[in-house]
Amino acid sequence: MAFDKAPTIEKFRAHDEDSGSTRVQVAILTERIRYLTNHFRAHKKDHHGQRGLDKMIGRRKRLLRYLKRTDVAQYRALVQDLGLRY
Repeated sequence: MAFDKAPTIEKFRAHDEDSGSTRVQVAILTERIRYLTNHFRAHKKDHHGQRGLDKMIGRRKRLLRYLKRTDVAQYRALVQDLGLRY
């Protein structure tokens, strides 16, 4: 099963043309991270893929830090919607 980001964009976008706002980027990264986490449960020796996952986690962390600095209310709502522990 491949990762499909269209439903995630639909859910988290601010307006009809929004496909790259910080909120949408964090939501897409979160879904990809969850997808890859399940992949690594089945494929424990995929060490090269693990590096990509680590980079995604770092990118999401930086985007969340930016969102928290610029709009705390939106940050809190997004963290709650995604079920993150920040």
